[in-house]
Amino acid sequence: MNLQSKNILIVIPKSQFQEQELFDTLEVLKAAGARILVLSKSGREAVGMNKTRFTPDGVLVDWDKQEGHTGKYDAVLVMGGKGAPKSLWDDTILPQILTDHFRAERVIGAIGLGVAVLARASLLSYEASGPEDEKFTEELEKASLTRAHSSVLQDGKIITASGPEAATEFAHAVISALE
Repeated sequence: MNLQSKNILIVIPKSQFQEQELFDTLEVLKAAGARILVLSKSGREAVGMNKTRFTPDGVLVDWDKQEGHTGKYDAVLVMGGKGAPKSLWDDTILPQILTDHFRAERVIGAIGLGVAVLARASLLSYEASGPEDEKFTEELEKASLTRAHSSVLQDGKIITASGPEAATEFAHAVISALE
């Protein structure tokens, strides 16, 4: 697992992100050597669902203007948490970034409530892994999708995961897709 030449963009909710989803994913990807950039809608310090504070590297709107990075990312990943419906589901920039990277045959993925962003961007077909959550299930149904009962689901270069308990498996699936 050597991802030293790989650049990964991770997008988190501006508040109420799910700590285990973010930190477990970061730990595995960093151990593999990937260069990771974490952005949020505000770029300011975010407070997680368990009150953990985390400062992203920048603002989502500047995703393509980050120091030391040019061109497309090798993977774009969306994290969940209670803040995802409020700050990510209706975001106008994130679906464009995901669609652009999908068309360029890059890895895209989401975990927990972040999976709804992929559904809203019409990037999923048939089913997706995700949490047992009423609002989330409604989002899948609107997109004519069903919720898979597997903790991680991979369809080509698209990876979805159910939530915090699947973060490590999610990160390993991303690594496999990048190798």
